[in-house]
Amino acid sequence: MPENAGAQLEQLLAIMRRLRSPEGCPWDRAQDLASLRPYLLEEAYEVLDALDAGDLPELRTELGDLLFQVVFQSQIAAERGAFDMADVIGAISEKLLRRHPHVFGDLKLADAEAVHRNWAELKRAERAERGEGHAPPSALDGVPTQAPALLRAERMGEKAAREGFDWPDVTGVRAKVTEELAELDEAMQGGDRARISAELGDLLFTLCNLARWAQTPAEDALRGAVARFEARFRHLEAALAARALRPNQVAPGELDRLWREAKKDETG
Repeated sequence: MPENAGAQLEQLLAIMRRLRSPEGCPWDRAQDLASLRPYLLEEAYEVLDALDAGDLPELRTELGDLLFQVVFQSQIAAERGAFDMADVIGAISEKLLRRHPHVFGDLKLADAEAVHRNWAELKRAERAERGEGHAPPSALDGVPTQAPALLRAERMGEKAAREGFDWPDVTGVRAKVTEELAELDEAMQGGDRARISAELGDLLFTLCNLARWAQTPAEDALRGAVARFEARFRHLEAALAARALRPNQVAPGELDRLWREAKKDETG
C-alpha cells in the first residue's frame, strides 16, 4: 500500500475512475453533480458529529468520506471536460499563496485581526477582478446562500462590523435583544403571522450578533443546546418507562421534577 499522502490520493483517484468506468459500479456511474448534493452535506455533518464527540479515529474516517465526495465531484467534472482533481488542488494552493502575502511574501501584519482584514480585502479585489458580486461590489459579498441561516447571519454581521456598522460594545447588542423580544411579544399579541415571523427572524438575527460578540458561534451553541435537550428528555422518558408511563400520561409538575432531576444528573 502507498504510504505518502500523494500516493494515497493517486490511489483514491484511480479507485474513483474505476468506479465510474463501464466496468465499474452501476450506482456510482448513475450519479451526477446534482444527485451528490445531499451526500456532500451529510458527510460534512458527520465530520461535525465526530468533532463534537472528540473522537479522533472517527474524525479520520469521516474526513475520508468527505474527501471522497470532493474526488467524486471532481471525477464527474473531469468527464465533462471542465476540471479535474489536480485543478482543484492547484486552485486552493494558489489561493492560499495569494491570500497569505504575510507568510509567502514581504507584507507585515500585526496580528490575527489584521490578517483577517487583509484576507477580506484580497477576496473583495478578486471578486471585482472577476466581475462577480453586486454592482458595485458589496462588503456582504461572499457569504454562501446555501449556508445554514445561523452561520449566514453571523458572517453577515462580521462583514458589516468590519465596515464600522456595529454596536460600540456588547451592552448595545444585549439591549437590542430586549427590544426585539418586546416587538415579538407585541406581534404575538396581534396575531399577525407574517409580522410574528418577521419579528422572530429579527430576534434570531440579533441573537446571532450577540453570539458573535460573545465569541461563541451560534450554530455550535444551538447544537449544544439541542444535544442537552435530547439527553435530558431521554432521561425523563427512561424514568417514566420504568413506571410503564409516557410523558403525556403524567402531570406537568411531575415532568418538571424529572426534567430538573435530569439537569442535576447532567451537572453531577
